[in-house]
Amino acid sequence: MPFYSRFNAAGGLADFWNEWKKPTPHRWPILLASLMLTGTLFSWLASERYYYPPEKPKVTYITTYAEGRTDEEILASNIENQRLKEEREAEEMARIERRRELYKQVGRATGLDVDQMEAEIRAQEAEEAAAEDARFAPRTRAAEQSAEEPSESTEDSE
Repeated sequence: MPFYSRFNAAGGLADFWNEWKKPTPHRWPILLASLMLTGTLFSWLASERYYYPPEKPKVTYITTYAEGRTDEEILASNIENQRLKEEREAEEMARIERRRELYKQVGRATGLDVDQMEAEIRAQEAEEAAAEDARFAPRTRAAEQSAEEPSESTEDSE
């Protein structure tokens, strides 16, 4: 029980009461200021703000497709979409080619040798493509050999 006697508040309260009974002129203002400061601190620490969770969103599912579409309708739709995609890609390539021709005209007008520059670019692209092919060639050969080996072993066993 010596543990509980160390934390007994009776001695502290008795000392406080002895000091409080002494006639000091500022004990009431000091007590009021202490209580206000303590009360403000506790009210600030005890205040709690609660933020409500946001409302659940209303989900609208894609409703552009009919529910009972047949495989033929789906296939026809896919073919049409592919055709539109290819048309857009062709238009984009035409725009790129038109832009390239305009840049060539500007280059010729400013005195640049556009044909030589284009040949250098094509040679550099070919060199990069060859380097890329050489980088992946060992992997490709190994994959081809491993794909061929099981078929050879099955032929030998027959």
